[in-house]
Amino acid sequence: MLEQLFGSKTRIKLLHIFFHSPERPFYVRELARLAESQLNAVRRELSNLEKVGLIMPTVVDAEDVSEGTGTGRSKYYKLDAGCLLHFELKALLFKAQILYERELIEILKTKAGKVKMLLFTGCFTDAKNAETDILLVGEVRPTLVSKLVGDFEKKLNKSLRYTIMSEKELNDRREIGDKFLYSIFEGKHIVVVDEINKVS
Repeated sequence: MLEQLFGSKTRIKLLHIFFHSPERPFYVRELARLAESQLNAVRRELSNLEKVGLIMPTVVDAEDVSEGTGTGRSKYYKLDAGCLLHFELKALLFKAQILYERELIEILKTKAGKVKMLLFTGCFTDAKNAETDILLVGEVRPTLVSKLVGDFEKKLNKSLRYTIMSEKELNDRREIGDKFLYSIFEGKHIVVVDEINKVS
């Protein structure tokens, strides 16, 4: 959807990266790695974004450079929060993410197998300490789920952690007070599908 509006997958990936970490400076090779794009394509899109004022070059002191994030001589860019389009673009990216998440929900519900429970947590609910992002319970096909989630990782431009278990495993682990499940259900989460009465 956003590719049709902006005309470039690389540009969309870069926007997601910058808006996800608005205060952080990124160097060019780091952006190419994060966006999984060719270096020349990233440089071209950075130039376009800089021209319209969405990002700006910034200087990073050598002592502030952490290991693996460039050098003091690397050229860094960061989001320009003062840009007139900042809030409009942020809202647009947020709405697009919601649409992608709804699409992911529908795909998992209809194609993953016999889903007894589908729960979102982690990056979907800003539950920073969660050990997973998606909990799938039922008779589902792991290989297919891996492909479906992988497709949406590209659209959302972020890694998704998912956990698959049978209904029996869920009940057994809840019965013994499993810490992993306890942290999920006690933390911030969204239950999308729930055909298991014992689940609160």
